[in-house]
Amino acid sequence: MDLIEARYLIETPMDPEKIATIMAGEQSSGTFVRVAGETDELRERCSARVLEVRELASVNHPSLHSAYLAERGITGPYRRAEIRIGFPTGNIGQNLATLAATVSGNLYDLGEITGLKLIDVTVPKAYRDLYDYPVAGTKGTRDRMNVHGRPFFGTIIKPNVGLRSEDIANLVGQLCEAGVDFIKDDEVCANPASAPLAERIPAVMDQVRRYRDRTGRDVMIAFNITDETDAMRRHADLIEKEGGSCAMVSMNWTGLSALQSLRKSTGLVLHGHRNGFGALSRHPMIGMAYPAYQTLYRLAGMDHMHVHGMGGKFCDEDSEVASSAQLCAQPLAAGNGDEDRVLPVFSSGQWAGTVPATYGAVGSADFMFLAGGGILAHPSGPAAGITSLRQAWEACEAGVSLEQHAKTNPALSEALAFYGARG
Repeated sequence: MDLIEARYLIETPMDPEKIATIMAGEQSSGTFVRVAGETDELRERCSARVLEVRELASVNHPSLHSAYLAERGITGPYRRAEIRIGFPTGNIGQNLATLAATVSGNLYDLGEITGLKLIDVTVPKAYRDLYDYPVAGTKGTRDRMNVHGRPFFGTIIKPNVGLRSEDIANLVGQLCEAGVDFIKDDEVCANPASAPLAERIPAVMDQVRRYRDRTGRDVMIAFNITDETDAMRRHADLIEKEGGSCAMVSMNWTGLSALQSLRKSTGLVLHGHRNGFGALSRHPMIGMAYPAYQTLYRLAGMDHMHVHGMGGKFCDEDSEVASSAQLCAQPLAAGNGDEDRVLPVFSSGQWAGTVPATYGAVGSADFMFLAGGGILAHPSGPAAGITSLRQAWEACEAGVSLEQHAKTNPALSEALAFYGARG
């Protein structure tokens, strides 16, 4: 029987083995009592399996309050355990929303627990094949942009919101000339009154086409089309009509089903922004960790996935960022190849000085490195900003320090002096 495996971290004052059995029953064929029609044959065919319970150190205080436990006077110590549960694929079928409901669902609300985090979800190849693959992923993005042997260097439109369409188009023209590979909208700028997509997409793509026709070099623009499903389809159609190749979506706020619909309706590269992920992940004993999260959204057909940045401005440990990037660079199912890899995207407070750590995290050039202020605020302007990133990459390739390479590379030297002084 093919199983989808989910791994959890739980906390409970009760026996973790018993809780694992409750979780498996709650999310498959059972409930708190056996019901009519729940035959042995049905249970054998459809019941989730507890695959492993590994108890960890207990704690004296609960991470979360439970009225269920309080009413019954059940107190600590609070036992923690890692649990693996296997769910029959036949219970779910090709239904991404129900997959998410199965591995998460009511588990977060169980009265017996004082903490539960979904750590990872793994799917067998036959089940992964039911869903859309990326249209580009890492290899396809390289082929479309003709960028080989180095990372993709890009930036974000700043100020985040408020610029008018003409202003954005002019900025894009300048950034193309500066040498960026990729430009994206900020997550808070989708379809504002100051720069509606119906106006902004043609204005920006006019600049991109002019640059492409003159130089032969393409620049990928990720227009933020986050919206309700039909509107996203219309926005995507306009991007394609204007010769664009990419759309950005805020994954948490559009949701799995809307992204599946978008993937099926467009050949655009889908750039997945994870803003809001901290609400799911930051607490150690509630929510969802990135390994599980990236599985669900990759099944929706994303091509690029944000992982935050090394030494960036957000709360992640560098080890978490590195692990997330490495997951994106791996096939989602065992036995798959390049067609099942997505491009990890580093952002948030990135500049030339964080390039070596990013390279170390990925172990190859297969990543996208986005710097907003790290390009646009460079003392000598955006062209020097992008040059400083490329010079930092040259130092990585040569195996020398940034400081050593900066001695003969002024753009990098200025970046180290300016951004490095800011701490």
